[in-house]
Amino acid sequence: MSIFNSLYIGVNGLTAHGDAISVVGDNIANASTIGFKRERAEFSDMLGGVIDGQRAGGGVRLGQTQTMFEQGQISATGNPLDMAINGHGLFEVKGQYNGKTANYYTRNGQFSLDSTGYVVNPGGLRLQGYTIDPSGVRSTTPGDLDLSSRQSPAVATTNAKMTLNLDSTSTTPALPWDPANQGTTANYTTSMTAYDSLGNAHQVAVSFINDGSGSWEWHATTDGAGLNGGTAGTATEIASGTMQFNTDGSLQAQTTNSSSADFLNAAPGQVINFNFGDDIATGGTGKAGTTQYAATSSVSATDIDGRASGKLTDVSVNSDGSITGTFDNGDSAKIAQVAIASFQNEAGLTRSGDNLYAESADSGQPLVDVAGSGNRGAIAAGSLESSNVDLSNELVTLIAYQRAFEANSKTISTADQMLSTVSNLKQ
Repeated sequence: MSIFNSLYIGVNGLTAHGDAISVVGDNIANASTIGFKRERAEFSDMLGGVIDGQRAGGGVRLGQTQTMFEQGQISATGNPLDMAINGHGLFEVKGQYNGKTANYYTRNGQFSLDSTGYVVNPGGLRLQGYTIDPSGVRSTTPGDLDLSSRQSPAVATTNAKMTLNLDSTSTTPALPWDPANQGTTANYTTSMTAYDSLGNAHQVAVSFINDGSGSWEWHATTDGAGLNGGTAGTATEIASGTMQFNTDGSLQAQTTNSSSADFLNAAPGQVINFNFGDDIATGGTGKAGTTQYAATSSVSATDIDGRASGKLTDVSVNSDGSITGTFDNGDSAKIAQVAIASFQNEAGLTRSGDNLYAESADSGQPLVDVAGSGNRGAIAAGSLESSNVDLSNELVTLIAYQRAFEANSKTISTADQMLSTVSNLKQ
């Protein structure tokens, strides 16, 4: 090989190590970038001329850079939509980036709701996931996560459990039961809220009448304005029944004579099952529910189901990526689940900028499922993954590359001195 080749070998070394220093510099610059994955410079030798029949080296080049998907440190933030993947996998986001609409992948879990209610990353790309319907069935195909439209469905009241004491010293009213005059024809009246199939609330009055000898009857009424064919301001009976007490105040038996309400525009014939607790006829003690003691009539407990529809007020994310919504009607339910993409070769993904990666022929196609499935990691909610750049290691590598750069420059200066010597032979 000639002295001139030595010059080019030195230049190749300078170029390769200069590029490698740029890789280290990029790592150091992104030491605080959430979810950033450091890159490693990989060198390849180059072949030059032939010496005594053997191919000689022609220097070095920077073959490629490899993304190192090592786990970064996970730190809590308290933001419910911040997410970190503890293990393999990447979040899938979709939208327009640099003029191209496509699916991208990232370890940056800084998510929030945009003005339209979609879960988005800092660049406005929409997080991909599975929706979960009110019955708990998850969709089969991931898509944009729209949380603004999620509501808790209305549930009609079907069960009304009440625990009371009915005053044994009370006497039978002088006048027969009259829904329009409950104050004078009933011994005790309390109220409850019942919901129809549309989630409309209806005030229901439950009146109790002492018929003597431990026998009581009860009547449930509501304003006719809320009933099909009802008259506003007129109490209309929707359920009735009886209770029988023993001489020790225990509840012997309870019956329901009728229960049917045709609430306005709602499902007709709504049945509310009134239950006044433990009774002897069904195997109870008769004293753990409604009783008849010589004490003022009063309600001690109620357990009434049904609710109005609810709007989403808060969300929380579980380790499997499922998103639980809390609604203003007191309900909570799983409404979505975050999708996690895995690749046969994560290192083959192409960097797109803004902490995004794109699929490539080297990475293979994404395999999308939920967190914790396959080799996918779990999600740490309310947390973010820090950059996996170790500054001490990067600085040591930087020094090594700098020394190699200086050594290659020495190769050039030495070859220059040799050429100068050769040119001076003529003098």
